[in-house]
Amino acid sequence: MNSVELAGIGMTSQRTRERLINRLTEQGITNQKVLDVIRSTPRHIFLDEALSHRAYEDTALPIGFSQTLSQPYIVARMTEILLSAGPLSKVLEIGTGSGYQSAILAQLVTEVHTVERIEPLLIKAKQRFRKLGLTNVSANLSDGCFGWEKQAPYDGIITTAAPQAIPEDLLSQLAPNGLLVIPVGSGESQDLRLVKRIEDSSEFDQIIVEKVKFVPLLSGLSR
Repeated sequence: MNSVELAGIGMTSQRTRERLINRLTEQGITNQKVLDVIRSTPRHIFLDEALSHRAYEDTALPIGFSQTLSQPYIVARMTEILLSAGPLSKVLEIGTGSGYQSAILAQLVTEVHTVERIEPLLIKAKQRFRKLGLTNVSANLSDGCFGWEKQAPYDGIITTAAPQAIPEDLLSQLAPNGLLVIPVGSGESQDLRLVKRIEDSSEFDQIIVEKVKFVPLLSGLSR
């Protein structure tokens, strides 16, 4: 991928990206590191070319297989919440999708481990990681409901699809004082929740952050 493609032109130019950053700031995103990473990451390469001109709109966009590239505000908000207690070393993402959320996290934490159940999406995401030179992302084809136990424990877990209830496997893979940011519920609206493991116990604190809308977290693999 050449520098012009990464930098973007017209509706994918830096000026267009700056307008997005201004919108995110107006909506209450305050973590400057998160804003800087979103500003510098070429969101248009995570979409098919026919939709790339819409990459810097603050809206979710389709990526095929009934999945979406999350709204930039939601990506920024969930990332900001995950980093709210300070720097993180190892993060698990459930639902790689296009790879955009993984790419944002990879520039803010030491290691990102991400799982995706739809193989064609995972293949494309891995290609994008390589093009961007993100060497601290490991991606695996697996059922996100079970997390990625081999790489556990995690300082943080972020879920980009909504289960009806929080999977026990994700809770068990949190490190002491680890944070889980997850949408929970069914239908048109879910609760975005922040869950914190209380030290090294089996107890958790949980708060509802805001209402969100995500695709459902589904079981099984799709090749």
